[in-house]
Amino acid sequence: MSATSRTARAQRQPSRRRESGAWIAMVLGALTVFGPLSMDLYLPVLPSLAIDLDGTTSSAQLTMTACLIGLAAGQVVAGPLSDRFGRRTPLLVGLVVYTIASALCALSPTIEVLVGARVLQGLAGGAGLVIAQTVGRDIYEGARLTRYYARIIVISGLAAIVAPVLGGFLAEHLSWRGFFVILTAVGVLVTAAIAVSFPDTLPRDRRTSGGLRRIREQLGVLARDRLYVGATVSSSLTSAAYFAYLAGAPFILQGIYGLAPSTFALVFGLNAAAFAVAGFSAGRLAERAGDRAVFAVGLAIMIAGGAALLVTALWLPSLPLTITAFVLIAAGAAVVSPPATTLALVDYPHFAGTASSILGMTRFAAGAAAAPLAGVLGPETAMPTAVVVLVATAAGTAAYGALVRRTPLPGP
Repeated sequence: MSATSRTARAQRQPSRRRESGAWIAMVLGALTVFGPLSMDLYLPVLPSLAIDLDGTTSSAQLTMTACLIGLAAGQVVAGPLSDRFGRRTPLLVGLVVYTIASALCALSPTIEVLVGARVLQGLAGGAGLVIAQTVGRDIYEGARLTRYYARIIVISGLAAIVAPVLGGFLAEHLSWRGFFVILTAVGVLVTAAIAVSFPDTLPRDRRTSGGLRRIREQLGVLARDRLYVGATVSSSLTSAAYFAYLAGAPFILQGIYGLAPSTFALVFGLNAAAFAVAGFSAGRLAERAGDRAVFAVGLAIMIAGGAALLVTALWLPSLPLTITAFVLIAAGAAVVSPPATTLALVDYPHFAGTASSILGMTRFAAGAAAAPLAGVLGPETAMPTAVVVLVATAAGTAAYGALVRRTPLPGP
């Protein structure tokens, strides 16, 4: 091959890589909706589910908790496996299991069987979430990596907000079993898309070995890394604030301010738009200002939202101010997540699966712990939601200042 041919080939490779990366980002973006769809789509039919299976309200709610536990645990399992065996095989296995588990949910004869199937569904869905995040670290660097995570967070955030609204519409036409049939169909379609078009992004010479001993060593490395710990802790606390907002907003808007379901859907649509614009902007802004600056901006926006919500709870009940607070909280969460993910994974291309799985697990665990606190004083007050959002975001800001802002970035 001549020097001219080699030069031309080298010039073509980045272009193909960008095109492949864009397609992979689009395909893997579908994986990020598994969590929101699995958690939120069937919320409107929980009461009918409990009646149909002779269960109680708490047992029906347990089907949500079971899935959330599975989503958190599944990431911890799938992340290290993807470092050892590559991304494609664990992802396809997870997708097949997710599809089977969704079908089992639709066919469940008792609430106990449904809870077990939901745990399995969450475990398998967690594989998609963590690998979608890990693949970005395989194919992108620097600002392009943050832009990729911005796309992912926009898709998942929009799905979390839109899913309950879509579920309300579908509930007029489908039983609760029909919702799990839809999730089964989604599993089939995404599995087919990955099987046909997704190449393994982790070369064999970068895969790890050593089993549990190697994983323990990797966890020790992560625990000693101030930047990784800081980005993980700070973004997990903002996730707690965001989940508290999601749990509290329906009761505040409908219970306190008396919004009709259709008006409530419009308000959530506004928040979804704010989330999408903010998440997209975060990726672009990181190219100019850097990840840490964007991280700090997102925290400031969330604090402003929490403070505004606290004002409405204590002194000035106001629907416009409350909606503004919710928009700020949603937008701030969308701004924080992409740079936080980049900073957490920037130094770990060699075991990005493990690093990403711990990051994802802590975010889900923090959200699961915070969400019930939003209603601890009942549906007549916004105080618990405001306090959780403000305290969690303030703690996240403190973690950012102590562990992220002053820690040097790794060298090339």
